Amino acid sequence: MTSYTDKGEKPEKGKYVRFHHVTFWVGNAKQAAVFYCHKMGFEPLAYKGLETGSREMVSHVIKQDKILFEFVSPLNPGNQEMGEHFIKHGDAVKDIAFQVEDCDFLVQKARERGAVIVKEPWVEQDNYGKVKYAVIKTYGDTTHTLVEYLTPYKGLFLPGYHEPLFKDPLLPKLPSGCLSFIDHIVGNQPDDEMVSITDWYQKCLMFHRFWSIDDKQIHTQYSSLRSIVVTNYEETIKMPINEPAPGKKKSQIQEYVDYNGGAGVQHIALNTSNIIQAIVNLKARGMEFLSTPDTYYDSLRENLKRAKINVKEDLKTLQELKILVDFDDKGYLLQIFTKPVQDRPTLFLEVIQRHNHFGFGAGNFKSLFEAIEKDQDARGNLTVLTPDGNPKLFN
Repeated sequence: MTSYTDKGEKPEKGKYVRFHHVTFWVGNAKQAAVFYCHKMGFEPLAYKGLETGSREMVSHVIKQDKILFEFVSPLNPGNQEMGEHFIKHGDAVKDIAFQVEDCDFLVQKARERGAVIVKEPWVEQDNYGKVKYAVIKTYGDTTHTLVEYLTPYKGLFLPGYHEPLFKDPLLPKLPSGCLSFIDHIVGNQPDDEMVSITDWYQKCLMFHRFWSIDDKQIHTQYSSLRSIVVTNYEETIKMPINEPAPGKKKSQIQEYVDYNGGAGVQHIALNTSNIIQAIVNLKARGMEFLSTPDTYYDSLRENLKRAKINVKEDLKTLQELKILVDFDDKGYLLQIFTKPVQDRPTLFLEVIQRHNHFGFGAGNFKSLFEAIEKDQDARGNLTVLTPDGNPKLFN
C-alpha cells in the first residue's frame, strides 16, 4: 500500500472544489428515485419533465445532506444515445459532476492536454441565478460535468429544475439514512487500463496520485485487484481507479466489466458520522448489505490487541451489523457495502465512517472479495479461468 505526498502541479487558476452531483441514466427515473428515497434515506429535491417544459428527458433529483443524485430517462421513443447506453450498461452512472472555479480555464487546460471535450462551456440561468457548465469525457462512456456558479445560485438544484410534483407521505415516517457527503467514487477498468486512466486524470485534470495498492497486497485464493486513487489538489474529490489482476477465477472487477460492457462507475461511497445508526436505519428500510463471516471478527479482535489505536465502537455491535474495520497506527475507518442496486451485478454503494484514517479499507479488501465471491458463486460467475483468461464452462 502506498500513500503519496507529492500533490503535483497547483493549477495557476481554476479549481476543482468538490463532487457536485452524480447523474444516472436509467430506464425509469421515477421508480429509480423512489428506490433510493425509500431504501437509502434520500428525499426528492427537484424535477424536470413534460410539466416543466422539458420535452426530451425527464429528471428526478434527490438529496441527502450534501449528496445529490440525479436520475434521467428519455421521454420519447427513438432516443438512440440513451437507448444504446441502456443496452450496453443497463441502469448506470453516466456523469460525475464537479463544482469548479474558472470552468473556461479548466476546459482549456484539459483540451490542450488531450481530453475529449464532449460539450464546450455554455451558460444557463433562471430567476435564481446563473451557472456555467462544460462536459469532458473520462473512462468508458462516463463523463464529468464541470459546474461553475457565475452568481450565487438560490434555486433548488440548477437552472431549469422545479419543485418535485409529489411529496411521498411515507418518507417522513422512515428512520434517517444518516449519510452526509460523497466520500469517493470508484471506476472499474478492463485489465491493463488503470495506469493510462490514472495518467489521464493527472495530465488532463491536474489531479495527483493519493494512494495505491497492487495485487500482491490484495488477493484471495481466487482473485485480486490493483487500485490507484487520484484526487484534486485540495484532496476534496477522491477517485479510486481499479483493474482486475489475473487469478484462478474471475475477479469481481472482471465480472463488473463483463456485465457493464466495459469501464464504468463500480461504487459510490457515502460518508456518515454514525455508521452504526446509519446501518441500523438502512437495514430497517430494507437495504441489503454484503455479509461478513464471524471469523473476520475473531481475527479483528486479535489484531486490535496489538494495535496502537482504540476502536470506540462496540465490536459486538459492529459484528452483528457486519460492519468492517480497517486501521493503521493513526486511526481507523468503518465500512460496509450494499449488494448491487440493480439486477446486473454492476453498481453498488458503500457506507463509510472515518476516524483519522484516509485509506480505502485495504485491510478489508480480502474480506470484501470473499463476500462478493460468495454472491458471484450464487450468480454462477465465480468461474475458473483458463491460461488465456477465458472462463471454463464449469465451476
